[in-house]
Amino acid sequence: MYLKNKGVFEILFLFLLGTLVFSCKNNTNDKAETSQNLELSQSEKAWQNADEIIKNITVPQFKDTVFNVKDFGAVADGETDNSKAFADAIKACSESGGGKVLVPEGKYLTGPIHLKSNVNFHIDENTEILFSKDKKAYLPVVHTSYEGMEFMSYSPMIYAYKQENIAVTGKGVFNGQADNENWWPWSGAERYGHKEGEPHQRDEHNLPRLSKMVEDGVAVEERIFGEGHQFRVPFFEPFECENVLIKDVKFIKAPFWVMHPTKSNNVTVDGVMVESHGPNNDGCNPEYSKNVHIKNCLFDTGDDCIAIKSGRDNDGRRVGISSENIVVEDCVMKDGHGGVVMGSEISGGVRNVYVRNCEMNSPNLDRAIRIKTNTRRGGTIEDIYVKNLKVGQVKEAVLKINTHYAIYDNQEGEHMPVIRNIFLENVDVENGGEYGILIRGREESPVTGVHLTNVTIKATETPLSIENADPINFTNTTINGKKITNE
Repeated sequence: MYLKNKGVFEILFLFLLGTLVFSCKNNTNDKAETSQNLELSQSEKAWQNADEIIKNITVPQFKDTVFNVKDFGAVADGETDNSKAFADAIKACSESGGGKVLVPEGKYLTGPIHLKSNVNFHIDENTEILFSKDKKAYLPVVHTSYEGMEFMSYSPMIYAYKQENIAVTGKGVFNGQADNENWWPWSGAERYGHKEGEPHQRDEHNLPRLSKMVEDGVAVEERIFGEGHQFRVPFFEPFECENVLIKDVKFIKAPFWVMHPTKSNNVTVDGVMVESHGPNNDGCNPEYSKNVHIKNCLFDTGDDCIAIKSGRDNDGRRVGISSENIVVEDCVMKDGHGGVVMGSEISGGVRNVYVRNCEMNSPNLDRAIRIKTNTRRGGTIEDIYVKNLKVGQVKEAVLKINTHYAIYDNQEGEHMPVIRNIFLENVDVENGGEYGILIRGREESPVTGVHLTNVTIKATETPLSIENADPINFTNTTINGKKITNE
């Protein structure tokens, strides 16, 4: 009986074995498909999160009441000092419950403009506001910061301190009047007008003294740097503010950083144009700030177009606020050191940054996406998403991550930076410059979680230069016509 049924058992065994193999093969395919779906859903989830951030940002609204600065004595001749007229109009507007302070067509000279809650400072088209060249106009000192270090110094040109629901809007121009004769020579650079023997920011009584105060933990209110010191001022700085809007205006000839929202929440930068090629003329630098939406802007700058920051060295660690939930979209970046940058003042960390639908193109644009820090700055930079980026030309690299950034003397310390989860998707590059991807991590803290999906770099001198980083995850990525695979 056994021998008679032996052939039947063999057939049945072979059938069961085939079923098992087919099932295993299907399971393998299912796992691969599931993995792809998970990766896809991770991308979709990230951009849904970006949409949610935008949806939850409070954009300030204002009463219809209008306060015309001319009714407060303003004169549009480009020579009369309108500081008092502007201040009186802003005060009256705020104290009445808010509205619009209107600067009608013309040319106005002023000292710093200090915004108050519920005020929309609106400059008409064909209006130009010229900021005074008299440094004493920017005194008394206010609570501000310089390169990620807080102190008491000259007032920013447009400043708000602990205010809510503020805006700067209109089609006019803010002219900082900085040039090789005014403000820029304080940078200490000969190409910006500095002459040997004249004071500048790196003299012992300026940056070195401030850095020592930060290192020693001196209270901010005791870090006083007014007259007799050489610190250039930010152009627009809302400091510890809620619900900030800056829309449609144009900035030219900035002394220093252009837009610098600091410790602020719910910031919208919409349709702004920055054309300023001075030293440290970064376009927009959110610092210690959350829920920031930058859209429809043009950046043509002397430094980084957008640089996200969170304090320098001990000051960043003292404050301990990360910059996060920042969405950049539909912007054009021309000249600059970097298109969208994180650092170098980044000790408090940066997370949840989303960049999409942007164009970057200039022989004078050094990098498209850049992260820069070192072991003095430290910081955790994580969850950075870039999508639908079109790059015409950059000088150095499409993506540069550098944990050895150094511009001052000693930049080595005990604060190891952490960089992880960087995603580039749908990126098209005509000319990537010297490097496609340039990463310099640390042996003690390698860069992790870098993903490139649907990235095409048509031309670059060196496709990949990578030190101390986990293997990059490549999906459908081509550099110099060659498909890059995971090894």
